[in-house]
Amino acid sequence: MNKAMMFYEKQPLKSEVHLGDCADVLKTFPDGCIDLIVTSPPYADQRSSTYGGVSPNKYVEWFLPRSKEFLRVLKTEGSFVLNIKEKAVDGERHTYVIELILALRKQGWFWTDEYIWHKRNCFPGKWPNRFRDAWERCLHFTKSKKFKMNQDAVMVPMGEWAQTRLKTLGKNDAIRYDSQVGNAFAKNIANWQGRELAYPTNVLHLATECGNKRHSAAFPVSLPSWFIRLFTDEQGIVLDPFVGSGTTIEAALALHRRVIGIDISLEYVNMCRETIAPIQPVLLQETKKYDSIAKNKRVRR
Repeated sequence: MNKAMMFYEKQPLKSEVHLGDCADVLKTFPDGCIDLIVTSPPYADQRSSTYGGVSPNKYVEWFLPRSKEFLRVLKTEGSFVLNIKEKAVDGERHTYVIELILALRKQGWFWTDEYIWHKRNCFPGKWPNRFRDAWERCLHFTKSKKFKMNQDAVMVPMGEWAQTRLKTLGKNDAIRYDSQVGNAFAKNIANWQGRELAYPTNVLHLATECGNKRHSAAFPVSLPSWFIRLFTDEQGIVLDPFVGSGTTIEAALALHRRVIGIDISLEYVNMCRETIAPIQPVLLQETKKYDSIAKNKRVRR
């Protein structure tokens, strides 16, 4: 065990941002110290000016050493949410996301669910053989089939349907009524009378980020916020290993969680540190400073 890891095992993790490759930085963290990993890594052949670009054919090979560290530092009851979208290559969708899902399962992850982020304000457009993307995947992986999930924290208003559907109930609405199409689903409509909130679906209807955050692909703060509320408690520890302009940091701090960000861009790291600095003394003790990396190694002063 190196000295950095011994330090973190003796000290509680606090909100901070690290400069470096997450595959290297996370080696200094102890096992099972993170409650939630939520991130949007560089998509294949994108963000080349910042991250160098990763070929779709080599994406799985590039990602697995990083996800190996994610698996190690995540708590047994923790969750990993991966926002990603496959791209079109030579007129067809590339399969690197599907290949990555299968590889992560072999690595030891449970592919628990898939959430769809529907971009409500997606700008219209088309290509000769397809229409513009208006959704992205948010893949939910866990280490165990039993994990923390605060379902009540993300409940939504019942909606206008309840005002009419529940106004007058039929004889089959007051009992558990089996589906007539033989799909094994059953429902008891009467159970929803008098309720104002319901559980959401796995489709999240959220607008894209419209503000200039000096990042080519920043997701809206509402996206990580939803998963942070669902999978962590207050003072839980959230990790974004590709933190970019710091949307996950903003969301976590607003929800009174501790947050750790990692990025190879000094510009983004400095932006994130500016976000943490005014709040950090209130949440935890002052963070240590990092000012440079050399050959993927962090320099502490």
